[in-house]
Amino acid sequence: MTIVVTGATGAVGRLVTEGLVRAGAKVRAVSRAPERAGLPDGVEVRAGDLKRPETLDGVFDGAERLYLFPHAATATEVVARAKEAGVRRVVVLSSGAVTGGFDTEYHLPVERAVEEAGLEWTHVRPGEFMHNRLLVWGPSIRAEGVVRDPDPDSSWCPVHEADIADVAVTALLEDGHAGAAYDLNGPGFVSHRQMVALIAEAAGREIAFERITPEQALELYRAQPGFTADNAAFLSGFEDYAGEPADPHAAADFDLAAYGPFPTIEAVTGAQARDFARWARDHADAFRVLSG
Repeated sequence: MTIVVTGATGAVGRLVTEGLVRAGAKVRAVSRAPERAGLPDGVEVRAGDLKRPETLDGVFDGAERLYLFPHAATATEVVARAKEAGVRRVVVLSSGAVTGGFDTEYHLPVERAVEEAGLEWTHVRPGEFMHNRLLVWGPSIRAEGVVRDPDPDSSWCPVHEADIADVAVTALLEDGHAGAAYDLNGPGFVSHRQMVALIAEAAGREIAFERITPEQALELYRAQPGFTADNAAFLSGFEDYAGEPADPHAAADFDLAAYGPFPTIEAVTGAQARDFARWARDHADAFRVLSG
């Protein structure tokens, strides 16, 4: 049985690939830069880009299952190609924002494309990724030993990317998950200030916390590459998930308990969700001073 993994070099996709390999599955990984994929031995790496479905010719041939990274604009065509090639089970990397009704443009269309194709589906809907802290805070921690953030007491229950991957692997390999949408969060609430303390402990270095204004945060985030710049307005509180101006009263009205820790991860995989302290230890080297 061949399983195709799209987004195979991403924070979650890489772990999905590794988990499937450990389980003995035959994996075909899709990457825009296969020569730099760095995936485990035995993985068949194919060039392909979800933004350009024409580059996926032959990728799904002989495959029965698919881990689908979300790209709404081409989801219908990508899913149609997979179905035509014989794929019957799809696990979608979606978002908890779909459950909350905040996401109708990014992940929901991908879910619908799979459902409307008549395929066996499972939607994995994580909330905030712990990994985002590495993307947003990593550069300043490595370079200066400081985190600049507008809201030190902001608290949430982010999820470890390894737990997301474990749920996806389980749904790909085991029966009994068809038609399920799994909301995933971490095991407990943790504030930004607490996160910084846990990272400092794991990395074995002092990390200062500097509170800045939302306006300063917006400019700081815009100057960083990739994810942080792309989401600067959202991360600094000026836009909501849909890219609309943020409601200043929304935070006060938000019911944290309703979207807090869920028992989903343990129910699906049999293992307890990893906490932020574990995540910080897993990524300690990424927060240390770069040598050379």
